[in-house]
Amino acid sequence: MKHSLLSNFFFILLLPYAILAQEINQKTYCNPVDINYRYNWEQINDKISYRSGADPVIVNHNGEYFLFVTISGGYWHSKDLVNWKFIEPNKWPAEDICAQAALSVRDTLYLFQSTFQQRPIYFSTEPKKGKLKYFNRWMPLLPDTIGPWDPAIFHDDDTDRWFMYWGSSNVHPIYGRELDHQQKLIYKGEIKKLLYLHPDQHGWERFGPNHTSTIKPFIEGAWMTKHNGKYYLQYAAPGTEYNVYANGTYIGSDPLGPFKYAPNNPISYKPGGFMTGAGHGNTFKDNYGNYWNTGTAWIAINWNFERRIVMFPAFFDKDDLLYANTRFGDFPHYLPKGKLTNKDDLFTGWMLLSYKKPVSASSVLDTFRVASVTDENPRSFWVAQNNKAGEWLKIDLKEKCEVRALQIHFVDYKSNLYDNDSSHVYTQYKFYSSVDGENWKPIVDLSKVKQDRPNGYFELPKAVTARYIKYENVYMPTPNLAVSDIRIFGNAPGDGPQTPTNLTAVRDKDERNCFITWNKVEGAVGYNILWGIGKDKLYQTYQVWADSGNKLELRALNVGQEYYFAIESFNEVGVSKPSEVIRCK
Repeated sequence: MKHSLLSNFFFILLLPYAILAQEINQKTYCNPVDINYRYNWEQINDKISYRSGADPVIVNHNGEYFLFVTISGGYWHSKDLVNWKFIEPNKWPAEDICAQAALSVRDTLYLFQSTFQQRPIYFSTEPKKGKLKYFNRWMPLLPDTIGPWDPAIFHDDDTDRWFMYWGSSNVHPIYGRELDHQQKLIYKGEIKKLLYLHPDQHGWERFGPNHTSTIKPFIEGAWMTKHNGKYYLQYAAPGTEYNVYANGTYIGSDPLGPFKYAPNNPISYKPGGFMTGAGHGNTFKDNYGNYWNTGTAWIAINWNFERRIVMFPAFFDKDDLLYANTRFGDFPHYLPKGKLTNKDDLFTGWMLLSYKKPVSASSVLDTFRVASVTDENPRSFWVAQNNKAGEWLKIDLKEKCEVRALQIHFVDYKSNLYDNDSSHVYTQYKFYSSVDGENWKPIVDLSKVKQDRPNGYFELPKAVTARYIKYENVYMPTPNLAVSDIRIFGNAPGDGPQTPTNLTAVRDKDERNCFITWNKVEGAVGYNILWGIGKDKLYQTYQVWADSGNKLELRALNVGQEYYFAIESFNEVGVSKPSEVIRCK
């Protein structure tokens, strides 16, 4: 016993800057949201197993946050938007809940599932304890062609009126209808057809990768936000597949319209980078009065609808236009400490150090490439020959850097799991740093506690000087040990990149498309194309890797709308100043 205690004492001395399991003192977050994504049974008959999360709704209820995610068997609770605890409620439908409506009104949290049948509205005044009750045991039926699927319930605080919005179709629109709270929120008045897609006018509403498909797009994911006396009816398009899933909004002076298309649409859009896709979420306020927009990012390794959750800071500008900031949207960001005054206030400036850096492994199964671990592509991955403790990956940053944070993404390659039993569904692993590749210091240790962290993000308590980062497996519940990406953030020594020159933006004959070019910047890792409907409204970002070239075909523009463009480059040191803004009619 004395030997064990002495060993533990010296081990602790070696961990002055290490993250131990269950440590919660992080000041930053990084998309995708770091939760224990749940295995589900959707493709059990096809023997396809995977973790997934989609269609998020985050509700601020009495100063704390509750996250609802499609087919999760419960929900998550957080006090700070970074540390989430899963809650299994006392009541939950046997078929689970998909694309849910949730909201907080006064002391009560309400919850309603997507359905084409009669289903209950739940409520809770103690959601942290998982205590759900029936508010309305059986909502009346609507015509089975319209649901309500993908519902959203809205309460107008100023008038004490209630409404429901719903729709998920490439045929039917987003619908709206008033609810009668005195009668347990049953439907009241007529059903209104509120929004349709117009892909012939709105380039971003076109389906397919980078909006290149002729498949008729889908409208879904309704949400309502009231700001400054105006009603923002939000929707997702063109479909959860591919990189261009986004949120848009129409604006009206009444909860049931009429509504006018917002000229800066889409309001949340992230087609480039590591986590792509930003559609079908919700807009909520944090405890400092800051807005956030959540969404669904696309993974599609085992199944086309395998997804993760993202969230971005959102704003209303001086003209009451709603937008979310996705610039460096999958890099580390600070958590707010007060009311934000600038859209980029939360960006840490910690750059990606690991992009396409050399990787070695303890073993490699078949033809899976270990280089996939640093390629920033969640759909390519490494698999170890055996899922056993001690299998490792080692990344060479090629120079000594100040490492500030790590992120790892596991893959459910040939998984056989369909349950979420915490006795065996958990992940345990370690990270080490080294300056010479021989002497290693532990910096993250999740080996002692049974937590499921399939998309773990770890902010280090203090910057660590390192050239090498090593991952070591301890336990994985799946038959195979597979990793898509290890992402390392911090800053390299040296100078930031130059501002790109000779930016051009030429509108196609089809106004929905624009061809953008710029001069290559030596030493750049990537570029951000910044664009919007005014010189002071460059709210959109399209990230492009430098090794993919210096041109972009942007197919997300609105017909008849004037646009402005700028560009910045980034490397492992920092970010350049943006270029001069150019106009594109």
